[in-house]
Amino acid sequence: MIGLRNMAAAGMASVLSAALAGVAVAGAPLSLAPPLSRDVSAPPTAHAAPRSHRAKPKSHEPAVAKAKAMRRPLREPPPESVETVGAAASATELDNAYGAFQRGYYLTAFGLATQKVEATGDAKSMTLLGELYANGFGVPQDDNKAADWYRLAAERGNREAMFALAMFRLGGRAGPANREEAAKLLARAAQLGHVAAGYDLALFYLEGQLFPQDFGRAAELFRSAAEAGSPEAQYALATLYKEGRGVAKDVNEAARWMSAAAAADNTDAQIEFAIALFNGVGVTKDETRAAELLKRAARKGSPIAQNRLASILTAGRGLPKDPVEAIKWHLVSKAGGEHDPRLDDFMSKQSPEIRAAGEKAAQPFIDAIKASRP
Repeated sequence: MIGLRNMAAAGMASVLSAALAGVAVAGAPLSLAPPLSRDVSAPPTAHAAPRSHRAKPKSHEPAVAKAKAMRRPLREPPPESVETVGAAASATELDNAYGAFQRGYYLTAFGLATQKVEATGDAKSMTLLGELYANGFGVPQDDNKAADWYRLAAERGNREAMFALAMFRLGGRAGPANREEAAKLLARAAQLGHVAAGYDLALFYLEGQLFPQDFGRAAELFRSAAEAGSPEAQYALATLYKEGRGVAKDVNEAARWMSAAAAADNTDAQIEFAIALFNGVGVTKDETRAAELLKRAARKGSPIAQNRLASILTAGRGLPKDPVEAIKWHLVSKAGGEHDPRLDDFMSKQSPEIRAAGEKAAQPFIDAIKASRP
């Protein structure tokens, strides 16, 4: 099944951080000052990781001679026939449609999906048509048509369509934003095992606006999504274990889930797990591995990781002392908004040659940061 793009409304990205605002994390500072730590006010990636944007169809794309005009089935099957309809769908034909979609042959996918809908009322094919219209893949982008197809598929029990329609309702696409309807759709999709829907629903419980704030229920939903492999949910669940919100405080469980999210390349988790490794909180102390994780997150552009990496390089903990690299990452993190008077002081005490070398090494990164800003 395709991974439908998450188009949630602005603000949902910071629900976890808002719910835990002001809560400090990380363990003892060891010999580093300030403590090698970070604040959870830096939010995790919102919701499920979106599907990467695919290139538009190439001009030489093989296409159906003439794709049939999109239209709804003449009649919807009654609820009791949903499973029968699903069983009647040809797996080969459906695989062909999704195979064409994944390869970027969108007109071919459109034609095959349309044929399948007309023949059997297949909900998965309806969802695929919704995705094509939602993104303008092979057909003119049309939110209203996308929503219509998602709605039909959702009525037939398709969890991907429920999730996609929820994202439309959150984002105000094909009509005004409607968080209540979005929450109901997410709940239905989560009950059917949709991982991203479970994660997003947990955020609603943390937010405490549509539902009473319930950290316990949020933890349950995060756990289900985490066990299904969602790095965002793994990070969120680890944070709750770290703070004892909705679950009993358990630094070992926090480290375990943070490790899983870090292994899946979640930047926030890499920073948090690096801190746990460096301080030996909930996991065997390993300064070298901590430094490597911070280096990876720093290279991905995290000012927090860049700042902590600079601190490590000044102290020679996990990595050899390197004042030039320390200055470089300090200046890069500073350009990204992370200020550290202690590192300013360290830099001021270095020789002019070392400062110049650090500034030169940092400049390409700083230029890239400036270029990325509006």
